Amino acid sequence: QVQLVESGGGLVRAGDSLRLSCAASGGTFGGYVMGWFRQAPGKEREFVATISRGGDNIYYADSVKGRFTISRDNAKNTVYLQMNSLKPEDTAVYYCAARIGTYSTVFHYSDNYNYWGQGTQVTVSS
Repeated sequence: QVQLVESGGGLVRAGDSLRLSCAASGGTFGGYVMGWFRQAPGKEREFVATISRGGDNIYYADSVKGRFTISRDNAKNTVYLQMNSLKPEDTAVYYCAARIGTYSTVFHYSDNYNYWGQGTQVTVSS
């Protein structure tokens, strides 16, 4: 089993940037498809971005496309989410998720993922 720990959240102003990290342990990181999701108060968890095992396939939610960048470093067992031009509506708890997949597969439904981190809070003030 893989354990996931997110970090890098915080309180920022609209227009600022943050980089979230998700460190994995206990599994073969290179065998996992990784995803980022978020959940705002009173709302359902929503998809943000996903990246395939080798990083060759990436998919974003329309709401973050052009502002957020997902990447991974398999040597460091870490996936990142670079968030630029943050907006108040980006405020949420951000979760990383993992599941085993074939090389170029990505998943954007939360039900597809087996493993989840505890989340990190991102708050964007106007």
